[in-house]
Amino acid sequence: MDIYDNLIEECIRLIKESETRSLPLAGNQPLWETESEQRLIFQRDMAYELGGNGLSAVSGLAFTSRPAGFDRLLLYGPDLPQLQADSPYARLTILHVDDGHWQDDQQAYRFLRRMEHTRYHVYPRGFMMRISTSANREPVRVSRQALQSGLNFARVGQLFLKAYHEHPQIQAATLLFITAPDFPYELLAQKAAKMEAVTNSLDQIFNRLVMDCRSCNLKPVCDEMEGLRELHFSRRHS
Repeated sequence: MDIYDNLIEECIRLIKESETRSLPLAGNQPLWETESEQRLIFQRDMAYELGGNGLSAVSGLAFTSRPAGFDRLLLYGPDLPQLQADSPYARLTILHVDDGHWQDDQQAYRFLRRMEHTRYHVYPRGFMMRISTSANREPVRVSRQALQSGLNFARVGQLFLKAYHEHPQIQAATLLFITAPDFPYELLAQKAAKMEAVTNSLDQIFNRLVMDCRSCNLKPVCDEMEGLRELHFSRRHS
């Protein structure tokens, strides 16, 4: 699966590598607590909101078959304890999956559905994601009490990594959190929107919902993304 690779590279080029920090994947402390469902954080209880007051709140998910021997947690900008007020925010997730897992259409379709579910169903205590898929926004309310108890991006990221690795198809995962005030969030949002469009196209291809390109509203995506049209035609004639 190399359809996302150019988009991944374009996203990475937006980042000043020298200013990106690697976060610990594990430590002596136990994993941060998760909630069984999203718990509300009211304004009176929050320290600030990532993406609050109209600031950027970007989320992107991409897949690649490029080999990766280990997980990575990366941060570009201040960590949660260093933030004092509402901040722009982005979360980019890259999942490394062996090419063989995309060969069976129904298995691939179910896998995509599970990854989308996992993406939005990890609930770190004190980290309330306010997701709007229609607006491609993912603002997060951060609890004052959770910060006092030691919440940071490493602990949030570790929970997401654990959730993704519950799926055996995942070889490795890279999570990048961005809070840098001068980052070009709008450009990243454009790349993330294309990732979503590619995933929607794959969803239809693997589920064989639309096989006639002339009647498919995702045709512009296939026309633009190298490899997507070829994948569609290979499924169409199989």
